[in-house]
Amino acid sequence: MEADHESQSNARRGILTRGGPGVSIALALGAGLALRLWMLKQFLDLHGDPLIYGGLAKNLVLHGSYALTGGGGELCPTLIRLPGYPLFLALCFRFFGMENYVSAAWVQIALELAGCLLLADFAGRIARRSGTGFSRGAAHATLWLAALCPFTAVYSAEPLAESLTLFVMAVALWSAARFRDRPGWGPALWFTFAVSYAALLRPDGALAAVALAPALLIGLKRGDGAGAISTRKLARMAVVCLLLALAPFAVWTWRNERVFHVFEPLAPRLANDPGENSHRGWERWMKSWCLDFVSTYQIYWNVPGDTLEISELPARAFDSPAQYAETAALASDYNLSLDLTPEIDARFGKLADERAAAHPLRSYLWLPLGRVADMWLRPRVENLPIDLDWWAYAHHNAETRFSWAYAGLNALYLLLGFAGLCLKPRFWLPMLAYFVLRSAMLMTVEAPEARYTLECFPMLFALGGVAAWWAFQRITGLNLRSPEDKKL
Repeated sequence: MEADHESQSNARRGILTRGGPGVSIALALGAGLALRLWMLKQFLDLHGDPLIYGGLAKNLVLHGSYALTGGGGELCPTLIRLPGYPLFLALCFRFFGMENYVSAAWVQIALELAGCLLLADFAGRIARRSGTGFSRGAAHATLWLAALCPFTAVYSAEPLAESLTLFVMAVALWSAARFRDRPGWGPALWFTFAVSYAALLRPDGALAAVALAPALLIGLKRGDGAGAISTRKLARMAVVCLLLALAPFAVWTWRNERVFHVFEPLAPRLANDPGENSHRGWERWMKSWCLDFVSTYQIYWNVPGDTLEISELPARAFDSPAQYAETAALASDYNLSLDLTPEIDARFGKLADERAAAHPLRSYLWLPLGRVADMWLRPRVENLPIDLDWWAYAHHNAETRFSWAYAGLNALYLLLGFAGLCLKPRFWLPMLAYFVLRSAMLMTVEAPEARYTLECFPMLFALGGVAAWWAFQRITGLNLRSPEDKKL
């Protein structure tokens, strides 16, 4: 009974603060802050999506309208982006000044560092069955891995939804572990907020709820102790949290029905407003050959509106000389107006269908798997001033070396995460489910971007922290047991 009481008391106190070295925490947070401030100074970019989010936020503050500003200054209601990130920017603009993106980045930096602490606590909780000494070591290792990861840190300096997504993923993991330790309204409501806001930031954020929510309910203790909860209370919590989670999407769906007369509970997959051409033929044709970020950057993002150069297409875009000639003629017709008219779009679709029919395995398996591999494994230098052909050593020696170092660092995080899964800490199965679900979803994407796998990094940090501390103990031969471990 004394050991149980001690264990419950420890569960109420933070993993990091329970006798943990405060110097390590301060150094990790200080190093993480320095890294993010340097990236804010060097890499703040206000082009493309940041201006879309900023335009929505500005009109929310000035006019109370969720709309973009048209060419003539008129307000154009839209549903191409979910309201999660524009609402965050609107709050920042309200408090810190209109279009003050730097202050918004400061808030993002603070939230991301707070997320690092939450992930450290989560890692300590999932590693606790190996002893509190081990769990504390895993927590500190996780904190350092999360604070010093440049792939996530750079997005805290960008007015994009990724940074907030990383934070709410950390909240979801932390609150899920707390709920399993001591079921109650506090962690249940925090979890509900986290997964709901993740989906309000990006539609695929809903995968967090799909993967993690069952883990909150399956296997809960029904007896005495910290995990005790009655079935009636659990059911009441589930109903209330479900209604709260669905409420913002009900409002969003009602707004879209009222304004556009369409049923849209999230956001269109191709980011098009009702009545706009979605260019589905072009999308299918891109999916029939696009494999890496180079094609996304050079081709996908530039059409329509810019020329389509046949010389920039890779050899895999053509299956025969006849298909090359057909594609060249189609590109030439498009270049006359730089517009994907319904007729040109239909021709792209016909070409895509021919390619898929001739090579179904390539179209529906090998290319999707290749795109997912590109998103997981390529050097994460998309936010840095690095040429697209980073592998061409003769063109830029330093950039190539830096890119390979980034690729190696990315591989290290992935390997640590895989090793952590193999150790099977608590919650390993829901985290594996999330990796699988997200990768399966990314197989449907026609234009790969490495940032689409960033949402998995909070879990990689926690799993990597567990694996790193396990490896440290193995290498050094240390078995750091705390006084609490000796009592158990």
